[in-house]
Amino acid sequence: MSIFSLEGKVALVTGAGRGIGRGIAEELAAQGAKVVCAARSIDELEELAQSIKDAGGEAMAVAIDMGDMDALDSALETVVNAYGRLDILVNNAGMNARQPIDEVTEENYDRIMNVNLKGLYFLSQKAARYMAKNGAGKIINIGSLTTGYALAKVSVYTATKGAVGQLTKAQAVEFGKDNIQVNAICPGFVLTSLTEKMWADPTMRQWGESRVALGRLAKPEDMAGTAAFLASPASDYVTGQCIYVDGGFMAGDNWPLPEAAAS
Repeated sequence: MSIFSLEGKVALVTGAGRGIGRGIAEELAAQGAKVVCAARSIDELEELAQSIKDAGGEAMAVAIDMGDMDALDSALETVVNAYGRLDILVNNAGMNARQPIDEVTEENYDRIMNVNLKGLYFLSQKAARYMAKNGAGKIINIGSLTTGYALAKVSVYTATKGAVGQLTKAQAVEFGKDNIQVNAICPGFVLTSLTEKMWADPTMRQWGESRVALGRLAKPEDMAGTAAFLASPASDYVTGQCIYVDGGFMAGDNWPLPEAAAS
């Protein structure tokens, strides 16, 4: 069997209804995993699960609210009752509210923190207990460019994603004894239904594409290959890493060097 195969594995993907989460769920299923698609909206999840089944895979839909700690336990129990185990957790669910620091309300702060950090933290804690019983597991956190780079008007989101990067390392250290590898994928600018309005602005689109070495924005499926690798036995000695899948954004930037300075 290929070291990239996910045959016999059970994966839980949060925020799977659309965008990056959907792309990852589809790819894990294509590699042989039984995929539990989780998000708040069950309608989108059921359509995704059926699409995976139509393609020859195995999937089920589970509603989950990352801000509800009891819902996390319920979702995990549903997974284990259905498939008998949990091998892979993809912490993709997240939210954002774009506003200057001076306009951030306590309500918005708490909402973003609860979903992006608190929910991820405790779902990982609970999932790792099931993985430890199996003697192995994979946790894949979804970070952001803002895990290591600041952008204006997304300060709370940036705080959560910076914390996700450090939490990934802490989880890798503590869960290593149970043969659980923990890594983070930090996506670049990805075109999804949630970001298409922003990128429809010509000035914004030109800036984003010019800032990326590959000259284009990402598609959700651009994240899927890295997720499949991190979920597979091929990554059994990779842990505690934040992998930027960003088209070269974090590698650097072109600059308008004048001829006089270049000689």
